[in-house]
Amino acid sequence: MTAQETARETAGGTAGDGSAGAPRRGVAARVVGRIGGGAVQAVLVLVALFWLVPTLGLLVASLRSNADNNSSGWWTVFTKPSQLTFSSYSALLDKPDFVDSFWNTVLITVPATVLVVLIASLAAYAFAWLEFPGRDWLFLVVVALLVVPVQVALVPVAKLYGRIEFGGFQMFGSITGVVLFHVAFGLPFAIFLLRNFFAAIPRDLLEAARMDGGSEWTIFRRVIFPLGGPAIASLGIFQFLWVWNDLLVSLVFADTDAQPMTKWLQSQMRQFTGNIDILAPGAFLSLIVPLAVFFAFQRYFVQGVLAGSVK
Repeated sequence: MTAQETARETAGGTAGDGSAGAPRRGVAARVVGRIGGGAVQAVLVLVALFWLVPTLGLLVASLRSNADNNSSGWWTVFTKPSQLTFSSYSALLDKPDFVDSFWNTVLITVPATVLVVLIASLAAYAFAWLEFPGRDWLFLVVVALLVVPVQVALVPVAKLYGRIEFGGFQMFGSITGVVLFHVAFGLPFAIFLLRNFFAAIPRDLLEAARMDGGSEWTIFRRVIFPLGGPAIASLGIFQFLWVWNDLLVSLVFADTDAQPMTKWLQSQMRQFTGNIDILAPGAFLSLIVPLAVFFAFQRYFVQGVLAGSVK
């Protein structure tokens, strides 16, 4: 008997009696292994489709007339596709106050997002890589501000805005006041998120840039900011979605001329009769923009979420 045959026989005997070889898999592990392929994917697809049912219902309702929505459910459109019409969207877009509220939403969301990203990036770099007195204590204050609810500051800030007036400009009720409030309450979380991400950047990169004569601004602009792209994009998406969908702050600080879409839609709700022909297309239009922003930056968002999980 050759050495190879002896080795095969030995391996077969040890595998047969279970004294060696790969460990036995448990019952649960074998069940998961058998259903871990197509079955799990099919379940996930069904869950995703079920999750999209309300959005589909909102879209179909926005494409039906008010009479059809009041007489039958939105699912009847699959048997009567002639109910679909764009008349609700045309009537909505012909309303000047809705168009103004849309642009007010843009004027509130874009500056609030850009300012939070820029200020938080600079502050996070300082907390992560610059040495200055009281840095750790100041960062603890920023972390403590994360637990302060927005509702606590509504009345004090409203009183403060009421006292700020110059050259005929009133802070309370203006777009500027809404933007500043969103920036103030968005900074603690933004600084905390970016600081932890920037701190994970290798110190050797910064030291090499300093040895080449780079200033702190140059290091931030050419090293930190590009490497922090995924985290910054994730922060931008979070801030954009939060400000775009906000209703509470606009109800308190925005007057009729500065109201965003969320407040305009809330003002269109009637007490005893439904007006789905206005609310459905308006809600769907307010949904499309943040959805498009999310899918446009989805790749960076996933990179930011997974950053640091794999070394």
